[in-house]
Amino acid sequence: MKKSFHTNTVKKSILVKASKEKVWRKISNIVGLPLWVIDVKKTTYLSKKKRNVGAIRKITFEDGNTIEEHIVAWKESEYFTYIATEGLPLRAYVATISINAKNKNATQITWQSYVNSKKMTSKQFTDFVKFMGTFYEASLKNLKVLLEK
Repeated sequence: MKKSFHTNTVKKSILVKASKEKVWRKISNIVGLPLWVIDVKKTTYLSKKKRNVGAIRKITFEDGNTIEEHIVAWKESEYFTYIATEGLPLRAYVATISINAKNKNATQITWQSYVNSKKMTSKQFTDFVKFMGTFYEASLKNLKVLLEK
């Protein structure tokens, strides 16, 4: 099997019955991932900064894998963008979580990313992208349940 670099995007959205402010409070807590992201055991700050551009987090998964992520863009009450600098089988991972109020009690949350793989087969990459989509969907469903309590 020939291994090469691959590029793709993953995008999932969900509509939640919660105000934009409530949704932003939850997602902008960048170390609150164990509450809603599947398989996350703990998230800790690696920076003094807790919010906004320059904040850095380390995510530890149930299987022991870790990922380091840096916040690279932040628009209060709208979105933040982060990059993974280590821990994934990728050369590049850039993701944005954004919110859009549909009305005062309904908010759409969108999680999208750009990925560029390390050398892998087409099948390995296709499987990885499918996994990411499933991971985003399941995590967003958890977030919806948490926000609609």
